Amino acid sequence: MPLIIPSNSISDGGYVVDNSLRFNSGSSDNLQKTFGSTGNRKTYTISFWLKKTGINQTNYLFESLQDGNNFAQIVFGADKIEIESYISSSNMKLVTTQLFRDVSAWYHIVLAVDTTQGTAANRLKLYVNGTQVTSFSTANYPSLNYDTWFNQNKIHTIGAGTYSGYANLFNGYMSEFCFIDGTALDPTSFGEFDEDSGIWKPKAVSGLTFGTNGFYLDFENSGSLGADVSGNGNNFTVNNLTAIDQTTDTPTNNFCTLNPLLDVYNPAIFSNGNLTATGSGSGNARYALGSIPVANGKWYYEVKVTVSGSNPYVGLIDAQSTLRRNSIYFVDASSGDNDSGYAVNMSGDIYHNNSNSYATNIGSISTGDILGFAIDLDSGTKTCEIYKNGVSQRSFNLAEPTSGFYLLGCSSTYNLASAVADMNFGNPAYTISSGNTDGNGYGNFEYAVPSGYLSLCTKNLSEVLG
Repeated sequence: MPLIIPSNSISDGGYVVDNSLRFNSGSSDNLQKTFGSTGNRKTYTISFWLKKTGINQTNYLFESLQDGNNFAQIVFGADKIEIESYISSSNMKLVTTQLFRDVSAWYHIVLAVDTTQGTAANRLKLYVNGTQVTSFSTANYPSLNYDTWFNQNKIHTIGAGTYSGYANLFNGYMSEFCFIDGTALDPTSFGEFDEDSGIWKPKAVSGLTFGTNGFYLDFENSGSLGADVSGNGNNFTVNNLTAIDQTTDTPTNNFCTLNPLLDVYNPAIFSNGNLTATGSGSGNARYALGSIPVANGKWYYEVKVTVSGSNPYVGLIDAQSTLRRNSIYFVDASSGDNDSGYAVNMSGDIYHNNSNSYATNIGSISTGDILGFAIDLDSGTKTCEIYKNGVSQRSFNLAEPTSGFYLLGCSSTYNLASAVADMNFGNPAYTISSGNTDGNGYGNFEYAVPSGYLSLCTKNLSEVLG
């Protein structure tokens, strides 16, 4: 498996995005505002960055709705971007042919609307990561001087569809959400291509003119996550989102999460920005592996055993194992191979190659315990040191992985109906009572990070890879 740095993820200098907001459909997270007046419905720009966490889902990203006959929306539908404004029988609609399925990268979406343009295709422009999208399975451009439903003095919702109650809620992260009332801008007002890497990255938007209903949500105030910092005071009401949903996983520093795209046998159920793995059903093991494979470097991550359930395993696995659908286990390997994983279970037994490979264990693990893993892939002998609630328990050697790469994550035995593990690669989905960063100042951990070890994010990857 080649090491691919997720796109839109590295920014070694210049503008830095500090925070994003993590949306979880299970808690009906969303932001809402009723515009105080009707703005320019013919000309405006919508810009935001997002990192999706689900596939083959319908996720509403931005909506304005009165009823089933009067609405406008931007939606991820079956991994395609859909844009629609419907007013009685008059509508505009674009549906991309391109699929957007990457759950490890940040996307920048810009919708520029100007229905006063003489050419129909110029009235509605969609850009993704700085490039205009021109291929659509549906392309109904608005008529000349068409008034869309966006920018009415109606309710506007971020992260949910509100027709017939809240549905099709967004799962993922959003950052730098801007609405420009009265001007159609291209994406260079919000981002730029990095001159060294060629990666599309954010830039400061504070100099833009936002217009009457315009707003800029940077999600930097944990006590007021819907605060508009454009100067207009067009603040959004926060529904079900709390301070723990403010994250440091952003377009300029992308953190590892669990990856539902890996074709493993019986994947776990993912939530909380792909940081919580939950078992489901019985008779099958469940698996959850990280989105960023590592071949070198010294990495630290923590796992909170939220519900011990049916003896989950936590550790790391050779990335090669993900290529064999029926051998995706932390604790076994195909005959003659030495490319499986290393993991500790709730009894404190450390397993490798389908057996308890060590004479002594680290003691039983209880619900609420936090396990720390310090993975050294730089030394001549690769090692893993396991911590329990901040205290080192055992260090052991790792075999050279067949693929050259390890994936970090968790697994289980059978009947994992009640087991829940919360992963923390430096961007936790649970409350941290202390707060510790790595030596570079990144990450947020419950316990002190061992000297020289780093959280798994692209800022640190950039340093390790050079």
